[in-house]
Formats: sequence, C-alpha cells, structure tokens
Amino acid sequence: MPANPLTAQGLATPYQLVATKAADGPCNEANPNQSAFVQATILDPATGQISAYEPLVIDQGTKPAVAPVVPKLAAKAVVGIWFGFNGTNLTQRLRRGHGKMQMQLQGGGNGNCVNGTAGSVFGQFSYCNAVNFFQAANSAIAGGLLKVPAVGTDNNGQPCPTTRSFTIVDMDQSDNVQTQYLATAKGLIAQLNAANQAALAGATTLGNPRTNVSTLATDELMAAADQQAPIALVPGGDPMTLVNAQQSLVKTNLYRVGVDQPRAASLTGNAATDANTTTYCKNLNTIQLPFLQQNMAAFQKLPSPDGGATANSLFTFLANRLNGSLSAGGLNCVGLLKIQNPVALTFDGNGVVTAATITNPPLPA
Repeated sequence: MPANPLTAQGLATPYQLVATKAADGPCNEANPNQSAFVQATILDPATGQISAYEPLVIDQGTKPAVAPVVPKLAAKAVVGIWFGFNGTNLTQRLRRGHGKMQMQLQGGGNGNCVNGTAGSVFGQFSYCNAVNFFQAANSAIAGGLLKVPAVGTDNNGQPCPTTRSFTIVDMDQSDNVQTQYLATAKGLIAQLNAANQAALAGATTLGNPRTNVSTLATDELMAAADQQAPIALVPGGDPMTLVNAQQSLVKTNLYRVGVDQPRAASLTGNAATDANTTTYCKNLNTIQLPFLQQNMAAFQKLPSPDGGATANSLFTFLANRLNGSLSAGGLNCVGLLKIQNPVALTFDGNGVVTAATITNPPLPA
C-alpha cells in the first residue's frame, strides 16, 4: 500500500496486489475471484461536504492502463479508506525502500490502518482512518453541516432496508465497498470513468458484488441515523471476527468501530448493542424469512447483484446468502436455535442457485 494513503498523492498511488505465498501461484486483479477494491470517502469538515474517490489496485510489478486522477482535497479534509476483496484473506502491507521491506499493518484502536487483531485478519475487509472519519462526520451531523437523508419507502409501504436491517443482512454484514475498475484484455487496470471507458474500448468492469451507489461509509451513516430497532450489528459469530474459530469481543469491536457501530459489552448479553449471535439468528429467522417470502415474486424479476455468478435473481441471491448465514458453516443458527435450515436451494450444473424454497417457521432439528 502507499506510504501516505490519506494524502492526495497517496490516494492516486496504486495499491499493488501480490500473493502472500508465491508457491501457491500469483494473484491477478483482473481475475474476478481475486480482485481487491479500495474506496475512500472524504469529508470537508468546514462545509460538511462528502465526496468519494476510488484508489486503484494493480498487479505487483505492473503499471495502470491509465494513470489515476489525482484528487483535490480541501484543507483539513478527513479521509477514510475501506477495502473489499473477492478472495479469502486480504492483508495490508506498507511498502518501504522500493520493495526492500514490507510491514503488515494490523490491530490497534488508533484509527489508522486495521486488518484485524495481531495474527488474525478480518479476511475480505479492512480499513484506514475509519474511526477518525466517522468522528468527524458525526460531529458535522451534530453541528448541522452534514445532513443524512431519510430512507425511502418500499413498494409495500415499509421503510427501505439499510445496511443494518435484518431484512437483508447476512453473516458478514458491512463488508463490501462499491468500487469498480476497468480491466483490459492484457490484465491492466484503470479507474472506471467516462474518459477511461472511451480510451479503453472493450475493457471489462470489475466490481465487489454490490449495487454501485453511495459508499460503505455513507451507507453506515444512513443506517446509524435511520435504522429502527431491532438493529443488526456485527455479531460475535461473524466469521470475519473469529480468532482461531472462537468468538472474540476485541476483534468484533475492532470491526464495529471501522463501520461506525457501537462497541459491544458482551458476546452473550441481551442489550441491544451486545454481540449475541443467538439473538442475531433469532432476528434473521423472524424478520428475513417472512420478508423474502413476501417479496419473492418481485425479487425473482430482478437481477442478482453479482451479475449471475452465484444466483440467477435477486431472490435466489438473498436466499443463498441467508442459507449460508444460518448454516453450521456460517453463524450456526441451525445449532444455536436447534432448527433445520429453513432455506433449501436448487443449483444448476454450474453451481448457480436457480430456485429456493423457504419454510417458515423453521422445522425443529
């Protein structure tokens, strides 16, 4: 990663993707199963204005297809950076001395770059300066400089879901950025903008599976302001917050502060801000199951957010994510609640989910 990632020049300096174990083969940004994504959200504390910038990720040893645009930052601008990954584990490393030294940036509550706790990365998610960004943003909100819009209303007359709504969350909520890049046939990467699209005819678009609107940070600010109880907060059973397959209050809270969520006091308590996975599972069952049933017909007509890679519609995409969240390999809701998985999936020959059946209430195990 760049030496000064929060500066204008640092934002415009490409991150370099490299395999942590060369013997296992290379990592290629143009490979959609290995792509990493970086998203910066920038606050001007004097005006409350928020803007977004998408730093570039390229393969180590290559150059961008087109040099990144250098952003213009306001005086005393506060920059937060979030990372997403289509692979399994993404680790930030700071390059020094022209590649002669690499230093992994992990842990700590100083609001700078955080991968997880020492020796245990989150996985597909990390952040830089998130704590400072959210502190500044919330101060701007309190001072009336930054106004968070109200959520809209869906076709059923209900509030639209936020990133903290049990109608749509899964076992690892708040982990995707909306960044997209362009990839040429030769595997070179460029920022996605109109000028680069015109210059790189035939380039494909790479993206973290998510609708390309807003930013992770603004999504979380809206959720914090507008989501009504029960509010979905990262649970202790989130696979990204486990340490050696065990729940960790420290790691869970380290993740939470990176997405502007309140710290949990307990992994088993019943307070609204606790990280109780059993409570989280109960809310998934009582809220998301009927929500998907109610909206099945409408969601079956909408495309999957991942472009059809894992599911053939929005309904099967959400059903697939819920099935995984409830399973023993996810949050283990089936074990905690002593139920059978209420979401049954049908796959085609390519492993794409083409249909789903929901049993509500779930059958006992």
